Amino acid sequence: MAIATLCTVVLDCPDPAALARFYAGVLGGEVVAEREGPDAWFELTGAGGTTLAFQAAPGYVPPSWPAPNGSQQFHLDLDVTDLDAAEEQVLALGATVLDAADRKRSFRVYADPAGHPFCLCLCAG
Repeated sequence: MAIATLCTVVLDCPDPAALARFYAGVLGGEVVAEREGPDAWFELTGAGGTTLAFQAAPGYVPPSWPAPNGSQQFHLDLDVTDLDAAEEQVLALGATVLDAADRKRSFRVYADPAGHPFCLCLCAG
């Protein structure tokens, strides 16, 4: 029996509003400001699945990927139906390529505007 259920994944970042808008562009949904100012907290609602929240982190240092001498902290795997089309769209939203040279793989790795790694994956197919 589970002790708890996952309700929110929280991403530390320097600009919670901007990162929430980036993920709204990728996943859909609506950006809701719970708190603004130095302790800002924004949530992405209505995108389906687990809630993503974004909190201000003074002195934020993005994770490194790959991380032979450090930690990538975590990453998101995002299921898509067309890697090429999804890549074009996330790059237009401000993502950067980390590892997408092998076009035969079922996934490609990017960083969001705050530097968090995420993968576009062909999970379901």
